[in-house]
Amino acid sequence: MSMFGTNGVRGIANGYLSCELALQMGRAVSTVLGKRIAVATDTRVSSPMLRDALCAGLMSVGADVLDLGMVPTPALQHFIKQRPYVTGGVMITASHNPPEFNGIKCISGDGTECSKDEETAIESAYATEIPCVPWAEIGNTTHVSTAGEEYVDSIVSKVDAQKIRDAKLTVCVDCANGASVLTTPLLLKKLGVRAITINGNPQGEFPGHPSEPTEDNLSELKRMVTELGADLGIAHDGDADRCVFIDEKGRYVSGDVSLSILSGSILRRNGGGKIVITVATSSMVKEVTESNNGEVVYTAVGSPIVARRMAAEGGVFGGEENGGLIFADHQYCRDGAMGAARMLECIATDGALGDQVSRLPKYTTIKKAVVCPDHLKASVSEAIATRHADENVNTTDGVRIDYDDGWVLMRASGTEPKFRIYSESKDAEKAAARAERFVEEFEVLLSEAENQ
Repeated sequence: MSMFGTNGVRGIANGYLSCELALQMGRAVSTVLGKRIAVATDTRVSSPMLRDALCAGLMSVGADVLDLGMVPTPALQHFIKQRPYVTGGVMITASHNPPEFNGIKCISGDGTECSKDEETAIESAYATEIPCVPWAEIGNTTHVSTAGEEYVDSIVSKVDAQKIRDAKLTVCVDCANGASVLTTPLLLKKLGVRAITINGNPQGEFPGHPSEPTEDNLSELKRMVTELGADLGIAHDGDADRCVFIDEKGRYVSGDVSLSILSGSILRRNGGGKIVITVATSSMVKEVTESNNGEVVYTAVGSPIVARRMAAEGGVFGGEENGGLIFADHQYCRDGAMGAARMLECIATDGALGDQVSRLPKYTTIKKAVVCPDHLKASVSEAIATRHADENVNTTDGVRIDYDDGWVLMRASGTEPKFRIYSESKDAEKAAARAERFVEEFEVLLSEAENQ
């Protein structure tokens, strides 16, 4: 079984994710990524313990450690990208998972998340006995306290900071008691934004609400925005590589809508370009992109896949509908604080977020989940593709079928024994009817696969 999932190695601290695992992982990381490794953590209770174990493993094989302390994942990535002598990095985080979980996310020397090939090489090294170096060659640790502010200053340099200051905006920000508790308030201060922060203490138990920035978890932020007359609400996940927004009327803005607004803004500024999104992203983004002299490039689900495709194709912007936003002019990774700054720039330039949302094309997307044992996922996917072979089928990730008035996507979950079924159309009834029809079809195909 693979150790690396969609976003690193994850598990319950002092359960699967033990100190022994972290120690050996440190040795394996150095074997693949080199001898100068930057390390950072989120705010989880177990993060210092796992960091120390991992760093001990790194140093035991002669690697030098640059310990950045508690900073967002994109701040670690920015630090690595700016320093050619840093050969790789590790973020101790489980992002949006519950507080008992933690994780080990590995970063390449260019600041992007490790490729699948690199993760496979680390897993292979992990499974071997990695010799330690003689005592005189043990690595050392250097503590770095400037990575967070350096990251913030880089973001400020990429936006029209004076326009944002002149707009005299008020923002409510929910840091989820995670890794953004220092950096995002500092960013807002440097942009001249009046900021009211909630869940802004580095408490790894996440007492305010679960760290996943879903609408259900942001009721307090929605209420604050309306009661205080704020122009925007910003919410991060645990390691602050994502951000989602609340408009000035206290309404949750979905990730597809954020992608659409920012795509239009960036394309207008650049005079066009490529926008890279996954096959699970709303056609709203495609419609906005094409109306602003842009081109959509589709990829499989997964932010590292989107980021690498952006780099390969010269994409100017991209991301996923979960609040993961990637800006080519800053760095090829999900970047929560950069997303917040760009949205502030959009509001300062184009007016209230709610008004911008109202001008977007309207789509209805239905999302379903159906149970499927892992060992049957491949055969069910093949059966779906075969059944619809004479239609407009895209098999980039799962099976997506495009119609004149919408599309359906059926793809296997990478983390659970499930299939995700998405159905979208401008006609809400058609979207719902197709979703139900494909759930029924899935059940038939699963039964056939089980009986083979």
